[in-house]
Amino acid sequence: QVQLVESGGGLVQPGGSLRLSCAASGSISSINAMGWYRQAPGKERELVAAVSSGGSTNYADSVKDRFTISRENAKNTIYLRMNSLKPEDTAVYYCNLKQRTLPPRDYWGQGTQVTVSS
Repeated sequence: QVQLVESGGGLVQPGGSLRLSCAASGSISSINAMGWYRQAPGKERELVAAVSSGGSTNYADSVKDRFTISRENAKNTIYLRMNSLKPEDTAVYYCNLKQRTLPPRDYWGQGTQVTVSS
């Protein structure tokens, strides 16, 4: 019922910046949370940043001073502005939607590759 489409990934040098976008469409509850997860080769998927429909945010400690998540509720779209990128930020970044339905439902995008390399 829900589709998430990510964009904005690519190759960037250390210290550079990228902005990821994720547009959600379909039957979306007004009460939800959207966020970004990432998964590097050989590692588990981890939360990067999330924002609720009420505007509260949370970040992984490794990115909280460098990344900013934002949301346009009317468009069901979130963004992740990534500054001061490091090689360890290299991963596939996935958009996530958590619907506050009964039962709660979790949706994922296909992912977008971010590579930080000289």
